[in-house]
Amino acid sequence: MVKDIDWSSLGFGYLKTDYRYVSNFKDGKWDEGTLSTDETVTMHESAGVLQYAQTCFEGMKAYRTADGKVVCFRPDLNAQRMADTCERLEMPVFPIVRFIDAVEKVVKANLDFVPPYGSGASLYLRPYMFGTNAVIGVKPAEEFQFRIFATPVGPYFKGGVKPISLRVPDFDRAAPRGTGHIKAGLNYAMSLHPIVDAHKQGFNENMYLDSKTRTNVEETGGANIIFVTKDNTVVTPKSDTILPSITRRSLMYVAEHYLGLKAEEREVPFTEVKDFKECALCGTAAVLSPVGKVVNKDQEIVFGMDAMGEVTQKLYDTLTGIQMGRIEAPEGWIKVIA
Repeated sequence: MVKDIDWSSLGFGYLKTDYRYVSNFKDGKWDEGTLSTDETVTMHESAGVLQYAQTCFEGMKAYRTADGKVVCFRPDLNAQRMADTCERLEMPVFPIVRFIDAVEKVVKANLDFVPPYGSGASLYLRPYMFGTNAVIGVKPAEEFQFRIFATPVGPYFKGGVKPISLRVPDFDRAAPRGTGHIKAGLNYAMSLHPIVDAHKQGFNENMYLDSKTRTNVEETGGANIIFVTKDNTVVTPKSDTILPSITRRSLMYVAEHYLGLKAEEREVPFTEVKDFKECALCGTAAVLSPVGKVVNKDQEIVFGMDAMGEVTQKLYDTLTGIQMGRIEAPEGWIKVIA
């Protein structure tokens, strides 16, 4: 039975659910893993994650569809992205098949927390891994823990489809989500000061430019960016230093194969931003959130939208329609859990 929760009032925050998945890596292998009711984590004071931040995480969601099923969206891509990250961080890869199986176990164990269809809420899943054994010299940990917890969430940006505001900070980006060819979220700590400062200045987020030339648009601290040109071409920045968003990849496919639009992944000079007719942030948490304006020092670029733009609305409706079972999905995109 679905929990008696005011789903419409949920924000994007933590709400304890009944079960989470835990598996430990020791002596070169992963144990069988188990579901646990304990939401606390106990570790050594010199654990690798505490001393040298050897950790990574993913973010994904489970939904109730129009026909009553509970599904996840492209979990294989989250599993692969986390595997790529682990290899880069000298962490043991949690096998992709086991990752998907663990996701299924957590969702099934917390079915009562999956929000009703049409509520606008979803069950957010957070797979993560961290070094657990005592490390004092600068070296990789030898023992790790992989966990997944679930929490029902509402919109990432409050206020429905009200456009948000971005600013280009007047300091260099400090790799808030990743750097080089690391393929997943790593450590948001370096983005906390910029986002707090942005909020103090009245902005929702920061638009980061490339750190080398500070001329090309990359992403925000918590989401990728897409633009729409005046001739309805969907454009997203190309860079090897931004998070390779599964949502963005899916939206670009939807644009081309469902909506018949031209879709480009390319370098986007900031000087071009003023020429776009629509701008939006995309990601697992936000899905798509319209951007109303971007401010760079004394320059203010206004997109003139009171809500979602025409093209971004179609992208949003189509992608969420696929996720919620109203529109037929490409093969392999939807994992049915229950």
